[in-house]
Amino acid sequence: MDIINLCEHNSLVGQFMSEIRDKEQQQDRLRFRANIQRLGQIMAYEVSKKLQYSNVGIETPLGVKQCNVLGDRVVLASILRAGLPFHEGFLSYYDGAENAFVSAYRKYIDDTDDFDVHIEYIASPRLDGKTLILVDPMLATGSSMELAYQALLTKGEPAHVHVVSVVATPQAIETVRQHLPQDKTTLWTCDIDDELNEHSYIVPGLGDCGDLLYGEKE
Repeated sequence: MDIINLCEHNSLVGQFMSEIRDKEQQQDRLRFRANIQRLGQIMAYEVSKKLQYSNVGIETPLGVKQCNVLGDRVVLASILRAGLPFHEGFLSYYDGAENAFVSAYRKYIDDTDDFDVHIEYIASPRLDGKTLILVDPMLATGSSMELAYQALLTKGEPAHVHVVSVVATPQAIETVRQHLPQDKTTLWTCDIDDELNEHSYIVPGLGDCGDLLYGEKE
């Protein structure tokens, strides 16, 4: 499985990451959403370098020019709710993609820090032979990503899977490595943080991404 960490090289990713991590700037919810969306756009471009293309003749008003156009049939999938602005960033580049959505949430056990991840909802086209781009900003334990992928397999088996996050942990990366097909999975992230706290939140991370995007939940 290929693992690509964009913060290993200098780019605007570092600037946007500094802003979404900053607890003062996080108070501006509109800017936080915009930065998550912009990171989605940057990563959409990076992922596009690994896709398949076809060379076709495009007729201009003055002649014909050979152009490389996207050949892969892309399905863009996200995990609700934190994945929505990230998804929109990707969709602004892959405007012809099909779309899928999976609802996954943590169900805590008897008021403890232990939890199971539950899948309640899935909406997806057929995936057979297509390129699946599965996005979720926070890849903490990897459990949600694993279960979302298993749920999507009920709609067919994709030809290749791109797992994309804003922040990942080594534990989550290992979960993806163990449960998704290594020979046809590429994992992308803007940065990797090494620690999970007792609540399985990424440290230093950036907090609860869903709450920062849309407000606190009960």
